[in-house]
Amino acid sequence: MPRVLLGGLLGGFAMWLIGFLFWGTPLSRLALSNAGDPGSAAVQAALAQQLGPLGTGAYPIPWPGTPAGTVAYGQGPIAMVLFNSSGFANPDMGALVGGLILAMVCALLLAVALRMVSSNRTFGERMRLVALVAIAFTAYSQLGQPIFNHAPTGYFVYTWISEVVGWLAAGAIVARLLPFAATSARPAV
Repeated sequence: MPRVLLGGLLGGFAMWLIGFLFWGTPLSRLALSNAGDPGSAAVQAALAQQLGPLGTGAYPIPWPGTPAGTVAYGQGPIAMVLFNSSGFANPDMGALVGGLILAMVCALLLAVALRMVSSNRTFGERMRLVALVAIAFTAYSQLGQPIFNHAPTGYFVYTWISEVVGWLAAGAIVARLLPFAATSARPAV
């Protein structure tokens, strides 16, 4: 059990570090579009005026739940606005700490699951399992966004890649630290 715990914690740190590299550095600009300062200020003022009184939430614009909204939605342009009525620092240290905790919890769950199904497997077999599951889950949740919601493809492909790399990093650490059965080939150090 100590190796499961250590693998989960170190794997979670690796996952968090990969996430930081993809999203906390200028690399993230590959995934983002820039409206420029004047455009951003105009949209921010409109958001404050129109959504500020309604509060934090996820707002499909236009609202497709009425006949007029359905017509407007079909004509476009459309947006899914993830609105936060409060500002926060960029980068937000609270989000970094919370993200680290979440990554560690997720990697611990990976460690427990991998321990349950792969004690008699080699490192390579464990990594193939991690890779298949990571690709499958993240592909459906991230690559599904452009398919189901007509969301920006580039942003979600970038998100998908960042998540797969994070899961593979965590999985490699977990797969290496878990005990191997006596008949399994131990990976070279």
